Amino acid sequence: MNDRSIQYLFEQSEPDSIYAQKRQCGKFTFNEEVVKVFPDMIRRSASGYTTIVENIGNLAPLFAQEDSMIYDLGSSLGAVSMVLRSAVKTPNTFIVAIDNSAAMVEKSREYLKAQEMMIESLLPIEVIEADITTFPYQPASLFAMNFTLQFIPREKRLDLLTKIAGSLLPNGALFMSEKLRFEDAHEHEILNNLHMQFKRSQGYSELEIAQKRESLEDVMKIDTFEEHKARLLEAGFKEVYLWFQCLNFSSILAIK
Repeated sequence: MNDRSIQYLFEQSEPDSIYAQKRQCGKFTFNEEVVKVFPDMIRRSASGYTTIVENIGNLAPLFAQEDSMIYDLGSSLGAVSMVLRSAVKTPNTFIVAIDNSAAMVEKSREYLKAQEMMIESLLPIEVIEADITTFPYQPASLFAMNFTLQFIPREKRLDLLTKIAGSLLPNGALFMSEKLRFEDAHEHEILNNLHMQFKRSQGYSELEIAQKRESLEDVMKIDTFEEHKARLLEAGFKEVYLWFQCLNFSSILAIK
């Protein structure tokens, strides 16, 4: 990718200091407080995030098909949508970005408008506030779900993936990025410790790390790659590949 869309998001973000002071740690939500700092938060928290987003844009043209939809599920501030609408040149394709956070949707619409002022020949896009588990999808060639499934209740994950697979055209694809856990307890501990060190290297204090972890404890439930692969195959995908991993953050490609 050679546009500045992702860098623009980082530049617009306020520094993430939500957990810098001792506070009551309720459940993590994507509210206005988080929206203001989200690009800074995810860049400093999810190792490999920028590489994942940029390469979804690089790889997406292999799967986008004429006269089909492209969906960005759990689109947050639109980072993946930005790279998709810049990279994909397939005729008669249209992006729908969906998020259930009103604050995210409102701000992402602003960012996407700004992108249109910086770059010509972008795919058309619509940003919708909705529940991705009940949304009526149209025939699509590509879905992206970037660190989204981990916030969906486990009992709803197979149904959602089955719905996605059922909406995909033959040879369509899902790019699904997730934080991973590992079956081997020692491997999980080592990679978790490496992730904690990554966050320290990004300027987060021990208090910030601990309070963020506490707020996410009952909200974000992570699976192993093996669990993701088995679920995707059961949902109707034919091929599942782990195409990227940096510490315990990953991105999976599932092909219909």
